[in-house]
Amino acid sequence: MFRLKRIAVSVLLATGALTGQASAAAPEAIVTPVMTQPLEDYPGKEALMIAVEYPPGAVDPVHRHNAHGFIYVLEGTIVMQVKGGKEVTLKPGQSFYEGPDDVHTVGRNASKTKPAKFLVLLLKDKGAPVLVPEK
Repeated sequence: MFRLKRIAVSVLLATGALTGQASAAAPEAIVTPVMTQPLEDYPGKEALMIAVEYPPGAVDPVHRHNAHGFIYVLEGTIVMQVKGGKEVTLKPGQSFYEGPDDVHTVGRNASKTKPAKFLVLLLKDKGAPVLVPEK
């Protein structure tokens, strides 16, 4: 009987620990396409505009865009950095650029309590993915 209780307690503790880890994961960004425009003067290229909302505590994975990326903050405060660059904190009205060869190492909401919103304009190859995870 004692052994069964120990097993039951172990299972409950393990389940609680796993549930705690899952709930501790940072929320993901909410991405809304705004427009896509083929760039006729630049064959094979397109402009893609997206609106991004970081819920409180949101963090992006390390990634690249393989595009020229122009970020403009609308609301809240975000933190951005590309590999080899300085980490910058941006507020409404401020902007950030990342080039086609940049690896986006930091992208997050600076607040754990308030959302942040920003627009992103990507100049990229037509049909290419918006984001490519970096290993």
